[in-house]
Amino acid sequence: MTPFGIYIHWPWCLSKCAYCDFNSAPLGTLDLPRWQAAYRADLQQLASLCPGRTVSSIFFGGGTPSLMPVPLLEDILSGIARLFSLAPDCEISLEANPGATETLKGIAQAGINRLSLGIQSLDDDALAQLGRRHTATEARRALADAQTLFPRVSADFITARPGQTLSAWETELTDILSLGLSHMSIYQLILEPETRLARAHPVMPDEDTETGMYALTQTMTAGAGLPAYEISNHARPGEECRHNLLYWHYGEYAGIGAGAHGRLHMERSVFATTMPVQPESWLTCDGCPEMEALDIPAQIEESLIMGLRLTEGVARARMEHLGWPDARAKAEIRQLVQMGFLEETEGFLRATPEGRLRLNALIARLA
Repeated sequence: MTPFGIYIHWPWCLSKCAYCDFNSAPLGTLDLPRWQAAYRADLQQLASLCPGRTVSSIFFGGGTPSLMPVPLLEDILSGIARLFSLAPDCEISLEANPGATETLKGIAQAGINRLSLGIQSLDDDALAQLGRRHTATEARRALADAQTLFPRVSADFITARPGQTLSAWETELTDILSLGLSHMSIYQLILEPETRLARAHPVMPDEDTETGMYALTQTMTAGAGLPAYEISNHARPGEECRHNLLYWHYGEYAGIGAGAHGRLHMERSVFATTMPVQPESWLTCDGCPEMEALDIPAQIEESLIMGLRLTEGVARARMEHLGWPDARAKAEIRQLVQMGFLEETEGFLRATPEGRLRLNALIARLA
């Protein structure tokens, strides 16, 4: 079976976090029938574009999808089941925040079998700085509740925060690794220009400290049985997020909801799809995404961007199907291998630990 995923975007949160530049906004009054009709229109249009697909993964992202009314969640899932075949082991993930977990039992009963909890930190001062609404105690309580309700639970954390030291991160990561997680995402903070945090001009860790934090994270997570399978993602064997692997393997996935994007494989090409970003525009678009056929150079670049994030690297067979590497790229590969930034394994080209620290520069040379 060829994997096929569906991403559903829910743009609403309780409040906008200080570092967030995602397509999200504080939740106001919701016209539930109107939103239900819009998601149904998206799914109906998707079924006409991609008939006969078997869905291997579903991911509700946001925003804070745990704020989605359970009847709407149930309606979306029943619509997918009605219009598509579902793989017997279909992974169905939903993002939640510790401050918005009142409906977790209903979410689990609706069919979600994997929860991703946005904890971000176990330090109350850091949580306040990031603009999070929960405390570390509330995060621990939410995680414990989730672990009793869902077969699989992941959590997100942010490092390289303003004022954070390497020793402080070591202490916090030790605490994180005691939580009993089988999957975690650990992201280094990027100050996006238009966010509240960036406008405050905080003092950020220097490059050497950030590099040290990244190296320490790789060592400690691997030692705890949660090695990195992607630059920011760590899991016990078999617990990797299958939906996100679909992105990184440059597989086929659809995006529905305001601002959602997808990559559909049709007519021997790959089409980039995008839904209107503003919720009001999306509500009136009747399920019709913008579609752009990607030429071969664009597919090569995207495949490298996604695949080289993985510890295993990018599959050579996939790249050779696209006519890559050409003579110029082969020369670049040889040089980058000699420099210790790339390595060739059977069937894969991957970045070394040193190479992953400068991945953007590698891709610029290879694409």
